[in-house]
Amino acid sequence: MKPTSRLLFQVSRVNYAPRAQTTAFVGLGRMGFEMAYNLFSRTLVESNGSAHFVVCDARQEAAQSFSHNLIEQFPGAQIQVMPTPAEATLASQTIVTMLPSSPHVQDVYRNGIIPALASLPRDQVQSTLCIDSTTLDVRVARDVAEEVEQLGATMVDAPVSGGVAGAKAGTLSFLVGGSDPAFKRVSPILQHMGKKIFHCGPNGAGLAAKICNNLVLGVEQIVVSEAMLLGQELGLDPAVLANVINSSTGACWSCSVNNPVPGALPDKEPPCTRNYEGGFATALMLKDMGLASEIADGRGVPLPLGETARAIYKEAIETEPKLGRRTFRVSTRFSGLWLSEERRVKISRRDAQ
Repeated sequence: MKPTSRLLFQVSRVNYAPRAQTTAFVGLGRMGFEMAYNLFSRTLVESNGSAHFVVCDARQEAAQSFSHNLIEQFPGAQIQVMPTPAEATLASQTIVTMLPSSPHVQDVYRNGIIPALASLPRDQVQSTLCIDSTTLDVRVARDVAEEVEQLGATMVDAPVSGGVAGAKAGTLSFLVGGSDPAFKRVSPILQHMGKKIFHCGPNGAGLAAKICNNLVLGVEQIVVSEAMLLGQELGLDPAVLANVINSSTGACWSCSVNNPVPGALPDKEPPCTRNYEGGFATALMLKDMGLASEIADGRGVPLPLGETARAIYKEAIETEPKLGRRTFRVSTRFSGLWLSEERRVKISRRDAQ
């Protein structure tokens, strides 16, 4: 028999740590794993080991792996793996979610977190803080936040900028949407995972800022790839060209931190040095470009460069589906929208030598 939320709450009160001392993290993908580790490890230090944690992921093995890793690094750390977001909510006063997209957020909140909150005593609901760092549709985020706050809990959208490298280093930028009191409450928590915390406005504003930022990033990465390929065709050493760009008016994050050409950043290890693994996946960039397009269409804002970039990422994944799982910086080398088949073969052969 499937347990009810009321029964789960009763069990949680008996078996688990005090809810007020517990933080849950739901979603342990590439970004979530690193974010949760920084949040939990720094909270442990700050609390002198008295804090308690809960993790939950659709892949049970990911949650177990995270738990084992934390305990290995911090013997005695109090952490539990919960099978569902509902159970994580019943056990935790602070819930952080980092999920792939809008449908996942809708499912986790409407079929897990919100029903669980509805089963709690009112004082516990009012003390609950929900932080969603997913990049998703602004309308969905605002609707979910409204449902959470109608119950009496507090919710902010807090998408991030900085990629997997920033998540691991704890140097992310958080773009927060929510009320002033909510922003003040959430800031100390986010500071365990990032360096810059921006209050962008009410619920949904953080996501609006993130979507605009990723629109720039999606276009920017393509032109960096084009420039690097053109430079190689002209006989330039990738490291020399990257150094010139990074010291000139073309300087940008896509070139200086995540340059798509191996050898262009000899003092760093961008995803291209790992066969384009471990970075922001092409499929996720395509999703973000799609969010920008949908919002722009609804507001009558033309995005000629954004639409072209979106088409390139889409073409890349359709041409080679495996690219969807690899960092989006590899996609422009395979898209076929701006390189003829003959030139692509030539470049591929040269890279293989």
